[in-house]
Amino acid sequence: MSFLKVNGLSKSFGGLNVIQNLDFEVELGEIVGLIGPNGSGKTTTLNMLTGFLKPNSGTIVFMGKNIAGLPCNQVSHTGVARTFQLIKPFLEFTALQNVMVGRVYGHEPARNMRVAARESEEILEQVGLLGKAAKLAKDLTLMERKRLELARALATRPHLLLLDELMAGLNHAEAEDAMQLIRKIKDDSKLTILMVEHIVKAIVGLSDRIIVLNMGNKIAEGFPQEIIHNPKVIEVYLGKPYLGKPNA
Repeated sequence: MSFLKVNGLSKSFGGLNVIQNLDFEVELGEIVGLIGPNGSGKTTTLNMLTGFLKPNSGTIVFMGKNIAGLPCNQVSHTGVARTFQLIKPFLEFTALQNVMVGRVYGHEPARNMRVAARESEEILEQVGLLGKAAKLAKDLTLMERKRLELARALATRPHLLLLDELMAGLNHAEAEDAMQLIRKIKDDSKLTILMVEHIVKAIVGLSDRIIVLNMGNKIAEGFPQEIIHNPKVIEVYLGKPYLGKPNA
């Protein structure tokens, strides 16, 4: 049985088909990349996986249970968490308080507030933010807010972590740091990860497999080196074969 199995997933808005009969699987312990041009349906797919959107048809079987159409709070309680491209922390809360929200209300919530605080400090240390625990979220840098967004997702104790363009807006050095952080979290927490990302170097460097969408359809799936040399993927998304340049 697959850890996550998506079958026949479709979503339309009015007469616009955003996702059409999407099929894919994610195995336990994998990092799977989801790429494609703007408007190809990547974030819509994550929104359906996490209950923010209800699919028109299809199934999302996670750990043996069909979660398609469940509200987002129920999906979270099954062990699915995500980050958002547009970060929206509780600005007037400290970094620690932001993470504590996840420990209190997420999957496997903490027994009490003291435990939630202690476990939240551990998560902040894991993402390199323990030194900013008492700082208000509104006073954090973009990179620090990205790390806080990741910490909030980890606080819900997920089995499956969905990352929506975690590296958007970061410079080259910050993106490299983010890649190292994702690898460390995956190794330390034994998480399964599905990530949407536009930085090709990050997707190729982190993913075990890559799924490519275009105009709501899956056009390719395979190992990173297969995908970056796939003529169809090059035509609709990459524009040229990926050469591993530092700024790619």
